[in-house]
Amino acid sequence: MGGAQEWRPVCRVAELEVERGATALVHGQAIALFRLPDDRVFALGNHDPFAHASVMARGIVGSRDGVPFVASPVHRRSFDLRTGRCREDETVSVPAYEVRVVEGVVLVGGRRQEAAA
Repeated sequence: MGGAQEWRPVCRVAELEVERGATALVHGQAIALFRLPDDRVFALGNHDPFAHASVMARGIVGSRDGVPFVASPVHRRSFDLRTGRCREDETVSVPAYEVRVVEGVVLVGGRRQEAAA
């Protein structure tokens, strides 16, 4: 699986509401995008593994102990925006994607790899 990672332009940062999720189809996957007040943007898979529904973009965005998260609107479980890991159940996670912002445009890359512990 060599070659350069594909970065897909999705939208402009200005089009994303702060602390409100938005959905996009990237690499054939439903992605939930989240913009924080400091204009950092995160991308997670939109599928809630507990609710078995595509609802993550409708979740509530917050920060606790410096960790940005989104709480699913269904079961209120929260997921770390940086890693996709569930904060209440470390065995569960949703895909987290690489994101960069270039000249105001949000680019989504491949799935983030888990950092070695």
